[in-house]
Amino acid sequence: MWRKMTRRDKINYYLDIAETVAERGTCLRRNFGAIIVNNDQIVSTGYVGAPRGRENCSDLGYCTRERLKVPRGERYELCRSVHAEMNAIIHAARSEMLGATLYLVGREVSDGSYVKNACPCSMCTRLIINAGIATVIVRDDKDHYRVLDVSSEWIENDESLHGMSNY
Repeated sequence: MWRKMTRRDKINYYLDIAETVAERGTCLRRNFGAIIVNNDQIVSTGYVGAPRGRENCSDLGYCTRERLKVPRGERYELCRSVHAEMNAIIHAARSEMLGATLYLVGREVSDGSYVKNACPCSMCTRLIINAGIATVIVRDDKDHYRVLDVSSEWIENDESLHGMSNY
């Protein structure tokens, strides 16, 4: 007997993949996974981790920002890690990112919950703009997400003049 199959919608399908990518993250506070998709093809993936050859926080057993009690969204220069969005952009050719969508999922290490109000930091925002990525989709929970239009929300509304939510 044939039974109708329920398929996951395409956006959540890609967000599910980004969530799996986040599992490779090495941050002790929160891990993000990012994938870049263009023309329905995955172009690149990225997760949070120290630069190649350097020890990750998970290897060291401590987070410098945590030890210093640095609040979320501040003092990223103290962090050992490269953000998921940065890693995804670094590993893709710009020609493949023009007009693409970046899917982003963040999970808290402490309890596995989704990062509330997740949004790329100002550094990642600048990289996303220059990479030519058109849309960013951020997961809020297993089935809900926000769609951010890079040109209207980030280029026209310059966060460096007003401030922006960060990791």
